[in-house]
Amino acid sequence: MGFSPDNQYISHMKLTSLFFLLSFSAFAQFSIRHPNAIPLHGQWAFAMDTREVGATKGWYKDNYAVGAWDRVNVPHCFSVDPRYQFYTGTVWYRKSFPWQVQAGKRVILHFDAAYYATTVWLNNQKIGAHEGGYTPFHFDVTDYLKSGDNVLTVSVNNDTWQTGSIPGAKDNGNANDPFPGWINYGGLVRPVYLTIEPELYLENLKIDAQPDLATGTATLRLQARVRNASSQTQSPKLTTSVLLGNQALKLVWKNASPSVAAGKTGLLEAETSLKAADVRLWNIDSPQLYQLQAVVGSDTLSSSFGIRKVEIKNAQLLLNGQPIRLAGGNRVVDYPSLGSLEPDWLVEKDFRLMKEAGMEFHRLTHYTPSETFYDLADRYGMLIITEAGNWQLTPTQMDNDTIREKFKQQFREMAERDWNHPSVIAYSVGNEYLSETPSGQRWTKDMMVYGKSLDPSRLFTFASMRLNILPAKPEDEATQYCDFVSTNTYGNHAKIFDHIHALYPDKPILISEWGIRADTPTGEAGQVSHLEKVMAEIRQRPYIVGASWWSFNDYQSRHVGTNPNGYRPWGLVGPERNKRPLYHAHRREMSPVTLEKVRYQAGGQGIHQLVIRVNNRSDFPAYVLKNYTLKTGEVTLNIPDLAPGQSAAITLPVRGFEQKLTLEVVKPTGYSVISETFELK
Repeated sequence: MGFSPDNQYISHMKLTSLFFLLSFSAFAQFSIRHPNAIPLHGQWAFAMDTREVGATKGWYKDNYAVGAWDRVNVPHCFSVDPRYQFYTGTVWYRKSFPWQVQAGKRVILHFDAAYYATTVWLNNQKIGAHEGGYTPFHFDVTDYLKSGDNVLTVSVNNDTWQTGSIPGAKDNGNANDPFPGWINYGGLVRPVYLTIEPELYLENLKIDAQPDLATGTATLRLQARVRNASSQTQSPKLTTSVLLGNQALKLVWKNASPSVAAGKTGLLEAETSLKAADVRLWNIDSPQLYQLQAVVGSDTLSSSFGIRKVEIKNAQLLLNGQPIRLAGGNRVVDYPSLGSLEPDWLVEKDFRLMKEAGMEFHRLTHYTPSETFYDLADRYGMLIITEAGNWQLTPTQMDNDTIREKFKQQFREMAERDWNHPSVIAYSVGNEYLSETPSGQRWTKDMMVYGKSLDPSRLFTFASMRLNILPAKPEDEATQYCDFVSTNTYGNHAKIFDHIHALYPDKPILISEWGIRADTPTGEAGQVSHLEKVMAEIRQRPYIVGASWWSFNDYQSRHVGTNPNGYRPWGLVGPERNKRPLYHAHRREMSPVTLEKVRYQAGGQGIHQLVIRVNNRSDFPAYVLKNYTLKTGEVTLNIPDLAPGQSAAITLPVRGFEQKLTLEVVKPTGYSVISETFELK
């Protein structure tokens, strides 16, 4: 959503200038995509509701005294606050803010996520509720606001130990099986903010950019969801512009603009073609982004997008017509003293660590993390499968209509947030459920049909653990419905991979989870050895197109098998992102290039030469390298474009007094691929 600044907005900014000062430090740490957002960050009153009496006692009322409540800074994760650590149940947040009501405007209250069940009151009135801990939701609060001080009260319950939540506990009654393998971090964990809209405004944009690889052209389709909050039917006109860098493209649009009834939401559609000269394909090393701006009446909404083609052919994953095989990792949203909070600095730190460890193709985790990670993936190049929260639901749960509807709601909120990100190439409908059962088969088929009704432009999969039981026929397991295989495999790798390929010879395989913990008898050295041994198997099997290590980072858990310190040490990095030996081994094994010294040649006047051969791997990872550079000190040399299996010899000048030389290969996006030191003799 967006709107053009006007006198109303300027006057409102004066009213809230103090508010901005109070919330600036928190706001600066958490990105909000809406450019004109009014953040409700900063200090809120906070209380636990251990006896679940807050609603009946009227804690949401503006005359209820909160002087004895604690003060916290939102975004806030109460599960890591020392005062409320390990509390599971309902908590309350309350904040007052000034407002000046203006006619002809709508005010929308946004929550980028709150874990898990949220109820919202404004000025003594309940305005709505939401269930789901990782997806955005919003309410139109125009009719609840008043001029002067307004009181916003939010209750949040993180009790997902129950069997009806998603994610949640299983219903099979087994011991030590209450909740998924991560902490139910509770609170207003992502930004809360307001936007001001005209009565006819844009709610969302869906951009589908499809290239024609044969002609170099592309087709661009836009669906704009428009809300008519006025009292009259309106016939909105949609106008659209597209920027490539700073260049405005000259495009001819075909528009379909039906009327939208009062109080209803309508869909406006437009389509255009891009000539070859205007098409720049998005890929992991050349992540070209466009900016689309849609205008309806006085409202403007923008979104970036990329043009790329993702296909499955002959058990290969193709990006823009080229086979691609990449490593990845599963990132659990967890950090000491932050819990599930994701300030920008942490997202950027994790992104760089993953990128430079060779992690390019991820099933990130069992829920959608902060959108900032996806923005970075768009800008610097990553492939992502985004997953909604079926974590080992039982057959009875998967057949339950209420749970099915909850999942669909969360899936829709995830898809509508992520569907313009070129980095998102696939959706997953769950993780490690009993996919060989009739219930698991129905779930997979039905949820993929539902997902494709929302976004048919992407691939669909789920992370199966049941292919490891070696089903006899392809129809014995729900992977039959997937565009590609995702298997969580932790042993017997070669036999399982070959069996899966025999079952589904036309489907490429992503190893969506694999790995070994650092606390086995072989310790951290065992992690490295395991990585090397399994990689040797992967490299022999061209139908394996991805391998996503579980997990990128250590994380806290209450699940059976967690260490006494509360952590599960699967990671390349520890809880505070300290690098294990596994990190360096993964970086070496997953680098697309290797370096080897050809010769060192002494020359006259103290200037010598080192000849290095740069090899592009032919097996795994494998993809075309373009515009890579070789760096040492202040010297940067271009590496010729290399297809998988090709190599190039590069000569570097060396001063006579140097005994060693460290070389680094760098992507065109600036991220390091590998560093290696050579002796000069």
